[in-house]
Amino acid sequence: MRYGQLVMGPAGSGKSTYCSTLVKHAADEKKVINVVNLDPAAEFFDYDPVVDIRQLIHVDDAMEDEELKFGPNGGLVFCMEYLVENIDWLEEQLGEDEDDYTLFDCPGQIELYTHMTVMRQLVEHLQRQDFRLCAVFLIDSQFMVDPAKFLSGTMAALSVMTNLELPHINVLSKMDLLSKTARSRLDSYLEPDPHALLGEMETTSKWNQKYNKLTEAIGRLIEDYSLVRFYPFDVRDEENIADIMLTIDNMIQFGEDSDVKTRDFEYEDAEDDDD
Repeated sequence: MRYGQLVMGPAGSGKSTYCSTLVKHAADEKKVINVVNLDPAAEFFDYDPVVDIRQLIHVDDAMEDEELKFGPNGGLVFCMEYLVENIDWLEEQLGEDEDDYTLFDCPGQIELYTHMTVMRQLVEHLQRQDFRLCAVFLIDSQFMVDPAKFLSGTMAALSVMTNLELPHINVLSKMDLLSKTARSRLDSYLEPDPHALLGEMETTSKWNQKYNKLTEAIGRLIEDYSLVRFYPFDVRDEENIADIMLTIDNMIQFGEDSDVKTRDFEYEDAEDDDD
């Protein structure tokens, strides 16, 4: 069995930072986590990927092709579809080692996860390669500071859940960038009460009055499914990082039937007590 996290989220939500943070955290514990870059438009990330989609296709290839002439969004979709069509390349790059733990750093185009089928097809291919996966959906915590934005982020998370059909965790990234006031306010969103949050929304505007019933229906949907919960992620807090890892490892049952890979390191020579 092999294990992995499908790291998703809107552009700028901190996916690559999340991956590099987990790699460093694992290295400190003498463990190995691999990262696969699946973003064909990536320019910089603070980790060394074991597989890089840009070796197969780059978004510029789709945008500069005289026949295709895609824009940035169309180019990203084309690249992901091209990857699925050439999935043998990815399988060869990943190898067949058991007990691997891999982070798949995905593109920041939200429609890839919410309603298109290409990521679902990729998931099915990985599962056939004995990967047990967890979907990690990142949302910038600075975005989730008022009820309207919370509802928007929550509906996006629900769409990803239903589209991919994987064990799922929602992560509020960039917690270290929040002010004390914003962080205190955000606590009410970690285990949200939809009715309380909806009560905070302005009802004086004509738009909110007109669509008030729709907003209430969305709130009931969130509450009835009881699927949405957000976990804070602070790159400065080692205990917080360990808690996130433990939660995800439990979801994919990592370690229950496998040995943890470790890096080789030197032991200090024991002092000879015998004279």
